[in-house]
Amino acid sequence: MLDVRGLKKVYEGSGRRIEAVRDLTFSVAAGELVCLVGPSGCGKTTLLKCVGGLLEPTAGEVFLAGRKVDGPPPGTAFVFQEYGRSLFPWMRVGANVGLPLRRKGLSAARRRVLVADALESVGLADAAGAHPWQLSGGMQQRVAIARALAYEPDVLLMDEPFAAVDAQTRADLEDLVRRLWRERSMTVLFVTHDIDEAVYLGERVIVLSASPTVVREQLRVDLPRERDQSATRAAPRFAELRTHVYGLIQAAKRGTAPAARDAAVDLGKDSPPVR
Repeated sequence: MLDVRGLKKVYEGSGRRIEAVRDLTFSVAAGELVCLVGPSGCGKTTLLKCVGGLLEPTAGEVFLAGRKVDGPPPGTAFVFQEYGRSLFPWMRVGANVGLPLRRKGLSAARRRVLVADALESVGLADAAGAHPWQLSGGMQQRVAIARALAYEPDVLLMDEPFAAVDAQTRADLEDLVRRLWRERSMTVLFVTHDIDEAVYLGERVIVLSASPTVVREQLRVDLPRERDQSATRAAPRFAELRTHVYGLIQAAKRGTAPAARDAAVDLGKDSPPVR
């Protein structure tokens, strides 16, 4: 579904040159949920904006379903980190969710059906008439997710969407994403700085290096498909995977090679070897 090939992004201006992303190559299969994690400031958001056609890469290419991305591609929705800035406070929740549908040329009746279905999917069926500022932070982020769902995307891009909510709300939203991913068979690329979140959510975790960014390792997460905040996080396998990713990121911060991989952490036959 998604191919990133040799992606590079350099920011230039005011006599400065910042190489944010050096050389990123990876792919995401249709219907896969992949988490991207790396050190703070490693260019995760830059990468996601290039994938979503919001930034033009300096070099390299991104392909979605075999078509080169040269602008925001149809069939792709984006959930941003700062939900307070991505929702229009003067518009009611239903209007916020339905806004992107105007570009699709759908009838008003069809838009209403999609908005209602999306709000029900995120547990906000009764909130359509409220304004965003009347809702809690977690509920506002559910509105942002509903807006993406209403668009009926093939690919959902999520940029640290739970960074600003409390721990309990974050756990609820993580389970919501996994449920929606299973029910709607979407391809999800989820950027996070939280190692535990990446392991809990993802079917695969891509670990990035410090900036300028390259792929450090790809890790297949062989936890059960049905996950539970208590049981899954208490499982020995979760601890093994989490510890392995943590070690990779600490090594990336130091700019050193990762320690030898523990035999208990099997990347799987389809995953690239540790470098």
